[in-house]
Amino acid sequence: MPSFDIVSKLDLQEVDNAVNQARKEVATRFDFRGSKSRIDWDHKQINLVADDEFKMKSLVDIVIEKAVRRQLDRRALDIGKVEEAGGGLAKCEIKLKQGVPVETAREIVKQIKDAKLKVQAQIQEDQVRVSGKKRDDLQQAIALVKAKGYDLPLQFINFRD
Repeated sequence: MPSFDIVSKLDLQEVDNAVNQARKEVATRFDFRGSKSRIDWDHKQINLVADDEFKMKSLVDIVIEKAVRRQLDRRALDIGKVEEAGGGLAKCEIKLKQGVPVETAREIVKQIKDAKLKVQAQIQEDQVRVSGKKRDDLQQAIALVKAKGYDLPLQFINFRD
């Protein structure tokens, strides 16, 4: 039976490359010379530390610019609030969105069922599997989900006949 999976994944190697490029730019920029600004990455989120809110905004802009240049979708980066850290520093977390959240998965399943296509959609952990008898029905389901435009980057993988 033909099927495909709806997932939301980031290429972690590209995230690593973007973070390294951002670190290099911060190290060479004149306005960051002598500051305590830094970028840390632990495979789940990017932690930013800067001297003040102005430098924090610049730091966030640099990270986002490098991520977009590496073909990472901006919707996959969840930028947190700028908070005060000890020693007069400001900190901010950028969380990486991986997987389809349960609420969004339910919304996708409901949307497919409401369209009355001859396909079945089911939630499997952090992805949605859609199966049906005809390829055309599956392609209509893909077009339907793409047209809705969710708040996270979706990929359609494992298309099988």
